[in-house]
Amino acid sequence: MTDTLAPDPRRWRALGVIALVQFMLVLDITVVNVALPHIQTDLHFSRAGLAWVVDGYVLTAGGLLLLGGRLGDLLGRRRLFIGGVLLFAAASAASGASADAGMLVASRFVQGMGEAIASPAAFGLVALLFTDAKERAQAIGIFGGVAGLGGTLGPVISGVLISVASWRWIFYVNVPVGIFAALVTLRLVSESRAERARNAPRPDFEGAILGTAGLVGIVYGLISAGDHPWGSTQVVVSMVAGVAALAAFVARERTASDPLVPVGFLHNRTRVSANIANLFFASVFFTVFYLLTLYLQDVEHYSTIETGVAYLPFGIVIGLGIATSSALVTRIGLKPLLSAGSLLTAVGVLLLSRIAVHGSYVDDTLPALIVTAFGSGLSFAAFGNASMHDVSGQDASLAAGVQSTSQQVGGAVGLAVLATMALRHARSAVAHGTNAAAASTQGAVLAFRIGALVALAGAIFIAFAPIAAPGSVAAVADPAAGPATDQAAEPPAI
Repeated sequence: MTDTLAPDPRRWRALGVIALVQFMLVLDITVVNVALPHIQTDLHFSRAGLAWVVDGYVLTAGGLLLLGGRLGDLLGRRRLFIGGVLLFAAASAASGASADAGMLVASRFVQGMGEAIASPAAFGLVALLFTDAKERAQAIGIFGGVAGLGGTLGPVISGVLISVASWRWIFYVNVPVGIFAALVTLRLVSESRAERARNAPRPDFEGAILGTAGLVGIVYGLISAGDHPWGSTQVVVSMVAGVAALAAFVARERTASDPLVPVGFLHNRTRVSANIANLFFASVFFTVFYLLTLYLQDVEHYSTIETGVAYLPFGIVIGLGIATSSALVTRIGLKPLLSAGSLLTAVGVLLLSRIAVHGSYVDDTLPALIVTAFGSGLSFAAFGNASMHDVSGQDASLAAGVQSTSQQVGGAVGLAVLATMALRHARSAVAHGTNAAAASTQGAVLAFRIGALVALAGAIFIAFAPIAAPGSVAAVADPAAGPATDQAAEPPAI
């Protein structure tokens, strides 16, 4: 496929600003982890309810990202990017000022809305700013890599902010960054949108609401199982309501005049396979940070700054993995990188299951973090390129929304399932006479072992998935070329 657009001379500076925002958006998923014990004490969260500080944000973002991506394509990517960033900044201020648990969770939901609007528009802008295939692969790798660094440096930044100020500043710091990014984007980025006929149907808002409600219902039921029996009314009703809403979402999408994801968009086997694999990866990645942080602080009694420093090697090594993946993706293709990334993640998480009360960071935790970090770095850049494979300019933000949705939904559901398993196992151990620290550690070990199996399942899926061969990476067409549903058949797969 031939690129027809002249490169924008401001593209690298614009990439820096857009990547900064993506760093901030992803950072906000993990930056709260180090602060969780402080938040739990100050705002009186239950241990199970504490998961909503992470999942409230992730679920809303995941449920609305497809709508955000479609709106970005239709209404203007720059406009949606700036609007989403400012909404995110306002919700961050509310999160920092939270007076109780309900206010914090509510503001985290609004933060998720801001990401759902801004993130796919950002990815779409990156894909369209870089018209040369090799430059685009590099830019998408950098963009995905910076997002990955945001996820891994969250504990470090959180530890510093909490040590010198309070947990509230992990949210307040987003406000000036968001305002700066919005102002600079107005200067560096031109508006872009897909062509739309006057009588074209409006985006499927009802479908977005049903999908989000379904995910919230299921995750609420899973998290409630941490405090209630599986057969309790609260758990069963939530799960049933969630499944019913998702069933209604599927029925709605099959009949909607303008579904969130056009059927033809899903014909590309590389994109679909990569996004399914991303579900496996994200479900483990999110859970590792949540449970490991609680282990370091509650069991090993690390301070917030010590916890942040403990994650520094992870941030450094994931950067190496990202650089490696970005350099090799156009040479060896997506499948080897995705396979290697998932396998290394599985090995790293399995190594992490060796943690113990009074365990050694150097002997037990650090090797696991290094292996997991390199695998994650390989995966982040490769997932970013795979999600944009053979996408037209018309659907650039939609493709980014689908990729982000798979990541957020996988992370939210994975965290709800694995964290609930860990909590229930720990409570059962305490009931049988195990002390709290040992029981909590045993629960985390169980979750890590299951997480390693999930990551391995993702690697096996990738091995058999129809993913495009080298030479067709990050091929985004001219925006005038029409939507992805009109494109030619998928190139030969490996």
